[in-house]
Amino acid sequence: MADTLRNALKEIGITENAVQLVSDTSHEIANEMMQLTDYIDVLIPRGSGKFIKMVVNKAKVPIIETGAGNCHIYVDKDADLDKALPIIINAKVQRPSVCNAAEKVVLHKDIAEKFLPKLYQALKDNNVQVRGDERAVKIVSDIIPATEDDWYTEYNDYIIAVKVVDNLDEAIKHINKYNTKHSESIITENYAASRQFMKQIDAAVVYANASTRFTDGNEFGFGAEIGISTQKLHARGPMGANELTTTKYLVQGDGQIRE
Repeated sequence: MADTLRNALKEIGITENAVQLVSDTSHEIANEMMQLTDYIDVLIPRGSGKFIKMVVNKAKVPIIETGAGNCHIYVDKDADLDKALPIIINAKVQRPSVCNAAEKVVLHKDIAEKFLPKLYQALKDNNVQVRGDERAVKIVSDIIPATEDDWYTEYNDYIIAVKVVDNLDEAIKHINKYNTKHSESIITENYAASRQFMKQIDAAVVYANASTRFTDGNEFGFGAEIGISTQKLHARGPMGANELTTTKYLVQGDGQIRE
């Protein structure tokens, strides 16, 4: 890719050195790059959560965090369950290894007994292992008991964990505790509930009645994507060219002075 970009720049009369590839992938070179504040404007680490935290702790160069995606889908008591099932299956199964795949499902207790057996079977049919809290295991005995670590884990695999809650407030509290501020979704026909969820959930992208898989620069119309920023300043969410450019003010005067 670097060679293709360099050749294209050269063909249109722009120095090919505007695009450069550091081919040495050693830790020593990476650590050196993190200190080059005179030469590098920003670093965008891509990789595991452990790797990104390492860069955050070591880098002197400003960074944009493209965080891990421990994404949740909350199915409210007023959800259309016919919508909920395909949304969850899409969010988990289409590409389970990506950061916008659903890793957790949170169910309101009023719909859990009716919906969870159907959800479990659909996930099982798609080779997804289901883990759950005590209330989920009581409803479907084949569900594997979840540990505390499960709630924090981004599986990137055919695994999902299910939590049953008493109300919307408990769902929001649970998600804000364990999420990675990436993408979260509520399934509900209750407009007030959807607005409360969208306002109170701390994440780069919050959905109502849609799959978390839409969190993508191309899907958002931003063109080629460099990552999903989970920071709050300045870029947050899918990042394309606009999010990676800076501002420069050009002021043409004719002798003006400030009074």
